[in-house]
Order: sequence, then C-alpha cells, then structure tokens
Amino acid sequence: MPPYPRAMLDDRDRKLLDLLQADAETPIGTLADAVHLSISACSRRIARLKEEGYVARTVALVDRRRIGLPTTIFVLLRTSQHTADWLDDLRAVVADIPEIVEVHRLTGNVDYIMKIVLPNVEYYDVIYKAIVKRISLHDISAYISMETLKSDTAVPTRHLRGGAG
Repeated sequence: MPPYPRAMLDDRDRKLLDLLQADAETPIGTLADAVHLSISACSRRIARLKEEGYVARTVALVDRRRIGLPTTIFVLLRTSQHTADWLDDLRAVVADIPEIVEVHRLTGNVDYIMKIVLPNVEYYDVIYKAIVKRISLHDISAYISMETLKSDTAVPTRHLRGGAG
C-alpha cells in the first residue's frame, strides 16, 4: 500500500506540480491564472497537494559554482559485508559528510554509488580518508564528472494516476 492515499489528480494538479517544481516562489495569482482557477481554489489545491504528500518539501537550490563546489565525483562502493550493522555504519558515515549529497544502493557488481560535491579534485582525498577510516570496504572507486549533460530536480508528473496524462 502506498504511503499516501492516491487522490484522483487532474491536469490542473499536474500543471501546478510542474509549475511549483520549476519555481516554488511563483506568485499564487500567476499559478491560478496558469491553471484557470481562482486564487482561493488554486491555494486550496496546493494545500491539498502538500497535505497528501505530493509536495514533499520546498527548498532553495544553491548555485554550487558560486559557493565554491564546482567538482562532482561519483564513488562506487563494493562491500563484502551486507549486515544491518554495516549498513547502519554506512548511513552514519554519509550523514556526517555533507559533501556526500546522494547515495544509492545498486543491483549488479557494485553495491552503492555516491555523488560527492567538492571544491576541487584534491579534496576528494579528505572524503576518501573519512570514509575508509569508519567502514570496511572491498573496493572504492572514484570517477570525476567532466561535464554535466543534464541535472534537474523536477520529476515528470505524467505518470500520476487520474485524469489525462
């Protein structure tokens, strides 16, 4: 069972979600005009989307280059330990290192992938030492991103159930 009840969403809901993902600070009047609703009806819909968990949170996206974190490194981890205690240790390590911005458990011959943002490539050594000091790994491999071809925080809304999409 999904964590939130699936309300019937219509095209206006999807459009609102798309607009909010593009710019959560868009004035309510502009949003209402875009979906052909009154301001109060639009406001109620947005409140419902938030209440039902379709909008998980609202954040500000900081320009990494402007704050001195232009480098992205992807780190592949392989472990021979697959215990709950080891996973708890990994969760603690990644929680303590703010430069690690994403971690995913994978299928295949690699167990985890981390996305790390850094001021420069050389700083990876600091992160590497912080990781290997605290958890046992079979292999750790780093890959420097040379170019970002796509980076987006918005997710497609066309897969939502209800209405046309």
